[in-house]
Amino acid sequence: MPHRVMSSAYMEWAKVLSGARYNLASSDLAHFPLAELPFSIGDLEITGPGGYGYAPLTEAIARRFSVDAGCVVTTIGTSMANHLAMAALVERGDEVLIEEPTYGLILSAAQYLGARVNRFPRRFENGFLIDPAEVERAVSPRTRLVVVTNLHNPSSSFTDEPALRKLGEIARRSGARVLVDEVYLDAAFDRSPKSSIHLGDEFVVTNSLTKVYGLSGLRCGWILAEPTLARKIWRLADLFYSSLPHVAERLSVIALHNLAPIALRAQRLLEANAGVLNAFLGTRGELQAVEHKRGLTAYPRLTTGDTTRLCRLLREKYETSVVPGTFFGMKEHFRVGIGGETDILKEGLQRLGNAMDEISRG
Repeated sequence: MPHRVMSSAYMEWAKVLSGARYNLASSDLAHFPLAELPFSIGDLEITGPGGYGYAPLTEAIARRFSVDAGCVVTTIGTSMANHLAMAALVERGDEVLIEEPTYGLILSAAQYLGARVNRFPRRFENGFLIDPAEVERAVSPRTRLVVVTNLHNPSSSFTDEPALRKLGEIARRSGARVLVDEVYLDAAFDRSPKSSIHLGDEFVVTNSLTKVYGLSGLRCGWILAEPTLARKIWRLADLFYSSLPHVAERLSVIALHNLAPIALRAQRLLEANAGVLNAFLGTRGELQAVEHKRGLTAYPRLTTGDTTRLCRLLREKYETSVVPGTFFGMKEHFRVGIGGETDILKEGLQRLGNAMDEISRG
């Protein structure tokens, strides 16, 4: 019988131990201030019409991704979206093929649902790109779902459309679906990427406003799926909540209608911070890393020393936090978030360097 987890070690760490004066463990963008959303007091109504989804919100999401509103399921953030999508697609004992490394909560959710989890590698030496040949070797007639993140969490590697189409072909031959977590995809500003929902009915997409736009407090997430599956997911969601907080739904509609300036703020901050990160990495011979081109997270490899010791020293003495790579199954790596204010990032990286220097001195 597949192992069934009942908790997330990563989420406990993130909630209890990740906080620091210089927090480079966060994967969010610096919070967007409510005062900059153009709303009136009437937009803060707390009770909505009920039913399956707040129509102005599902329609705004549908317009953004050029799909029918019947393809949209709104949820509480992307983690709930991933959970609901997997629960609708996977029976206990089914095989789920998940990238490695990946965001820990994806793996934990699949295990909680009783799936038999198989993995395929995304290799550091290949820039964490997806190699469809690796997927083809790992897939089996028992595979019912292939799960990837794009941009990749933790490395921010981008998966292009030809690679995704190949994944769809592989999944189709096994009668499987492809779940693509696109919560960071909008941070690929230089690529202007399209959602993989348009690549075929075997694709299911999850996303939200929480990461790239600094709107995590709204908890506005969604699933895009072909209409029959979307209706199934709506019924499944009934087991978890009757409706979303209506005031958050209304503010999310306003955010979606004003996303261009919010996105421009995000782009300017992330481009500045990518330059800061790459400059730092270029001075540290003990770190190996893929050049950071887009996204909110990086995943460097420490070639000397112990990352567990480094992360502990960094937080306890230097008031700075990064995410230990053990939460992604690669203990020689750690994840750095670059979505915060630039001054915080600069100082945090300086302190990271100081901690590495201290360890190297023995």
